[in-house]
Amino acid sequence: MTKIPSFLLKLLLVLIFAGWVSLWLLKPTQLWTKTWKIAEAKASTSFLTQTGLNFAVYTFPVIAIAIVGFMYLELKQKEPTSRKGRSSLSVLSNPLVVSRYIGMLSGFEILAVSLFVIFLAWTFYSRISSDFKKMIPIKSFALHVWQYRIFRVATRCGLLAEACLALLLLPILRGMSIFRLIGIQFEASVRYHIWLGTAMILFATLHGGGTFLIWGMKHRIGDEMWKWQKVGRIYLAGEISLVTGLVIWITSLPQIRRKRFEIFYYTHHLYIVFILFFLLHAGDRHFYMVFPGIFLFCLDKILRIIQSRPETYILSARIFPSKAIELTLPKDPRLKYTPTSVIYVKIPNISNFQWHPFSITSSSKVDKDTISILIKAEGRWTRTLYNMLHSKTDAEADGMRFFHVATEGPYGPSSMDFLRYDSLLLVAGGIGVTPFFSILQEIASARSNKNVLPVKVQLVYTIKDSQSICLLDPVLPQVFDEEQSYLQLKVFVTREHQANKSLREVLDEVSKIQTIHLANKRSGYAVYGLENLRWMAVLLLLASIIFLAFLSIFNHIIIRPNKKSSEQKTASSIVDVLLICSFALALISSTLVATLWRWKRLSEEIPPFSETERKPMKPTEANKGFDQHEIHFGARPNFKDIFSQFANESKGSNIGVFVCGPETMKESAATTCHQYSQTFQSRGQEQKPSFSFHPLNFTL
Repeated sequence: MTKIPSFLLKLLLVLIFAGWVSLWLLKPTQLWTKTWKIAEAKASTSFLTQTGLNFAVYTFPVIAIAIVGFMYLELKQKEPTSRKGRSSLSVLSNPLVVSRYIGMLSGFEILAVSLFVIFLAWTFYSRISSDFKKMIPIKSFALHVWQYRIFRVATRCGLLAEACLALLLLPILRGMSIFRLIGIQFEASVRYHIWLGTAMILFATLHGGGTFLIWGMKHRIGDEMWKWQKVGRIYLAGEISLVTGLVIWITSLPQIRRKRFEIFYYTHHLYIVFILFFLLHAGDRHFYMVFPGIFLFCLDKILRIIQSRPETYILSARIFPSKAIELTLPKDPRLKYTPTSVIYVKIPNISNFQWHPFSITSSSKVDKDTISILIKAEGRWTRTLYNMLHSKTDAEADGMRFFHVATEGPYGPSSMDFLRYDSLLLVAGGIGVTPFFSILQEIASARSNKNVLPVKVQLVYTIKDSQSICLLDPVLPQVFDEEQSYLQLKVFVTREHQANKSLREVLDEVSKIQTIHLANKRSGYAVYGLENLRWMAVLLLLASIIFLAFLSIFNHIIIRPNKKSSEQKTASSIVDVLLICSFALALISSTLVATLWRWKRLSEEIPPFSETERKPMKPTEANKGFDQHEIHFGARPNFKDIFSQFANESKGSNIGVFVCGPETMKESAATTCHQYSQTFQSRGQEQKPSFSFHPLNFTL
């Protein structure tokens, strides 16, 4: 029943996206200019008005993609997981470029970036060639030909900055993310936001710098830079927007972001100033091109704030000897999430502003009433949390029973692709092993339900010292279980040299994990998670309708469009203010609806629950099958040997390679995966293993 609707929704998504891309390609042409003037003339005599037409044509297609996408993802989640077939396009999903400067780039990413660069070149060429053909001199400036050309080049750079801004906010959406449609999660898409932001600032600087250069040549800087025109470009607003953008970009550089995170965090909120003054500078017609990302981002922000307001609490904490903490929080039994999901956590006792993402180590199929995260004390915030809980006994923890926590999420992939592979090779480094805990639990649950895929799983775990092996505690029951022979563990301890020590002996020497209970009764809400995807689609459609209704009403009451001419006679700033007011009213209405819906969910009673006590698992002589697990001291994993051996053991199977850890480890594994994929593709045998590489997010 769900196959036909999901297919139709997927087709509709492709058509809408193709139409939106075609719009951007046609916009610089004379054909589009003539057609658009006719459409504006007709819209000016209708209730929609010109501004409503701009919203419907330039903005709504992306919103429609999000609405249809939510419905598609909702149906996709209900479809049974099927075996992943071999595809000639699978090579594009593997890393083709591995660089220490730009990271790993897959074939799809290289293709997307190349197409975007071609689009920018096409837009610039179309506009600038038309400008040079006309060569209309600016009388007040009396520019020479070469000066005029510089001026037009600077002006058209502004359009390139606008194109980057149109996509800038889409990669950092969380709940409203449309990147989930192509399997890209928030943490992985942040780098696209960085690339787009850097490109936007570059083009905006060329735009502003070139304009100031011409003004300086004609000694007009003092006259032009302070202008606040009634109609057209407002130069002062553009200058404020450019300065604000430069401040945001400079404070987001790695040298500042890593050492002075608070500066990066607070200056990034200047995006509100940047967007407002961009609107005043560019005008509403250009603003509607970048409005989709802003529209989705603001709604996403509102939903995240509403979701995080009812605080939950910590049920218990497990203190690992390697300065790591596992926190267990209560969860609504109806909340389901996919493995490798991430949840954002804020602890008011430490900071009222800092949110930190952590990989979820539990599985919603196994742990019905609780959700767990593993935190390594490596930063200021995490060290503070560790020190607050370290060496606390249950008696000492009585005063901390109201240890409240605010949460956002979980955010995760829309489907469990790892269950579609015949074999899995999991590569982890340090705390990067956390996403694999939920994967292994999900696999164990699937196999208990007679689902035999994947048939072989190998976990390659690299740590600095043997004490860190205690982090494997959540999956030790699977390691010790004789029936879980499909799972093989390879541990590499890089900074220790201990000859002839087995994995059993190392685990025997690991210090005991301390458990403290922080809450024996309810002192807050359970983690309820995100809203239903269909409900979010309805909310997004409702916000769009409310915005368009208010915008049309304001235009008819205040602006009163001229029935005989489509030319704008009202001050540009007034039109912009009406757009802002309409958007604010749409957001307020959406906030009220979302708050009422959330309150209704929170008022529903959930079944009582009790936290399951986890019994420590220690290897004993009765545990057999330990020979299949390995531990190596003083060496790093040789991925060439590991890949080769695993490929030989998994002949003719689809192998999913999932990697999480330091960037150097990801790059090394990605390079090896690419080499072996090319090697096996060049062979002529029918049964050849295929590798699919999946880098996971490294969260602390």
